[in-house]
Amino acid sequence: MSRPPLLHAEPPWPRDADVAASRAAGWVPYPFHSFVLKVHSRCDLACDYCYMYRSHDQSWRAQPRSMTPATLARTAERIAAHLSAHGTTEAGVVLHGGEPLLVGDAELARTVRVLRETLGEGIRLHLSLQTNGVRLTRQRLDLCGELGLRIGVSTDGGRAAHDRHRRGADGRGSHGRVRTALRLLAEDTYRPLFAALLCTIDLRNDPVRTYEDLLTHRPPAVDFLLPLGNWHTPPPGLDPAGRRTPYADWLWAVFERWYGAPAGETRVRLLDDLLALLLGATPQTESLGLSPVRYAVVETDGSLAQDDALRTAYAGATRTGLDVRDHSFDDLLRHPGVAARQWGAAGLCARCRACPLHRVCGGGHYATRYRRDTGFANPSVYCAELTELIGRVRHRLQTDLTATGTSGASRTSGTSGASGASGAGAA
Repeated sequence: MSRPPLLHAEPPWPRDADVAASRAAGWVPYPFHSFVLKVHSRCDLACDYCYMYRSHDQSWRAQPRSMTPATLARTAERIAAHLSAHGTTEAGVVLHGGEPLLVGDAELARTVRVLRETLGEGIRLHLSLQTNGVRLTRQRLDLCGELGLRIGVSTDGGRAAHDRHRRGADGRGSHGRVRTALRLLAEDTYRPLFAALLCTIDLRNDPVRTYEDLLTHRPPAVDFLLPLGNWHTPPPGLDPAGRRTPYADWLWAVFERWYGAPAGETRVRLLDDLLALLLGATPQTESLGLSPVRYAVVETDGSLAQDDALRTAYAGATRTGLDVRDHSFDDLLRHPGVAARQWGAAGLCARCRACPLHRVCGGGHYATRYRRDTGFANPSVYCAELTELIGRVRHRLQTDLTATGTSGASRTSGTSGASGASGAGAA
């Protein structure tokens, strides 16, 4: 069931973040290196947990269905100018939605051509597309290969798990169509295009069975996504008091199966990042740890927005008042909502800063920290879950390192999750 819009004034944090004072004290923003382009604002599925269409923020209704050529051209120019100004020679662009394949093949090709031509040969451009998979055909995969587009697909596992949520407006499940597409992606011809599978956790699904169902598609990487929620709208089955930790239990079962495999089967980005942080390495994504947020979102109308996941907090939570027509990406870097997420520990609430685990959990996903009275200056609603999971994985690592002196470290070597937005993952 769709949630009604929750109208709310802008919360105190990050509104009260003093960006000017931080700049005066010597803080220098990290330039963006990833850009999420909402090339289409509608979808051909009606997933019941979708943060775009089933959250408090219903602003998608006022968005144009697709980017106009003028908006796309201006966006590409702004990206090129930002990269040039900061001496950045490598960047990622994710074509997102809604469902980006709804733009059609001709528009998809034109979008890629405009981006490549505008950014020029001096930029090593990583282009990807996040899709629900139902429109992936052999012909379309051939086109993606020609365009140099890598593909991420959202699926929740086997038929029952997938079709519980990922249905069309007519109520029909999409598993059969997605499975057909994934069989194509797993072929040697198209496998270089395969970026990752995204799976939203449902506690009703057996974790090991879910992981093994995903493995049948030979994915190079899997992202397990915790359902979005906050202190006012808790995720399904979560105990905000922390007396039970069902999500930690679910992910721990996956960890034991994945970590205990005799040979590496795939990357699991959440677990790879957790191991990296516990071993003192740098995570590959921004889902954990204190790495600064370095991705920007551009809506179909050219608005510069914050992470889509914030739609689950309140109506208007993603808005910045900026757009590509009149503002640069450097302007977006000065927005309090972006700046506060680049400050590391200084952007966390006092309770999180006092916790010894904050360098690992990073305070949890930003959207899951929301309370009406304090905004996002809170621990994540998943705090107890993350604490429990980190503790179990740390103990396992310590045991292995004590026993052999090498186990665990090898698990993180060579992992290379694609750079990009951790909030760009729920098509």
